[in-house]
Amino acid sequence: YVGLNAGYGFGRSSWTDNANGVSTGTFNVNGALVGGTLGYNIQMRSLVFGLETDLGWSGMKGSATANCLGNCTTSNTWLGTTRARAGYAFDRFLPYVTAGLAYGDMKISDATGSASTTRAGWTVGAGVEWAIVGPWTAKLEYLYADLGKATCGAPTCNPTDPFDVKFNTSIVRAGVNYRF
Repeated sequence: YVGLNAGYGFGRSSWTDNANGVSTGTFNVNGALVGGTLGYNIQMRSLVFGLETDLGWSGMKGSATANCLGNCTTSNTWLGTTRARAGYAFDRFLPYVTAGLAYGDMKISDATGSASTTRAGWTVGAGVEWAIVGPWTAKLEYLYADLGKATCGAPTCNPTDPFDVKFNTSIVRAGVNYRF
């Protein structure tokens, strides 16, 4: 199947100074997401197992000023997942759980500069999918994704003390799929 999805990410980030342990504390990194989906399912009686991957644009962004040079900003402009899915079909209704790999960019910047890196982490979630008509399905899902941490340090930003920057997000999204 192929599909489209859209939703919103309610993320969190924190910056911690490696030299002295001082932190910005946790701050919000929120924004919309839109992307595409590709997947494959196998159904055995009512049990459904599958693999699904998605990739899309992300507008998640947030900043803090505490214990920071100017604004410490964390943003994410693209996010993807590759996950296993398992569910139980009740006629045209499929509740499922999912888990796997999350990947995306982390753009981190302060008053001294910025850095961008691609990070890989993990994701876990659950959802429901409905067979609408013919080969069309609609879904609603929740995913928690953690991209781990990146370092903001010399020569790109904060040349004196590097910071460890963490980013994770809760995603709620809807989608429509076309099954072949």
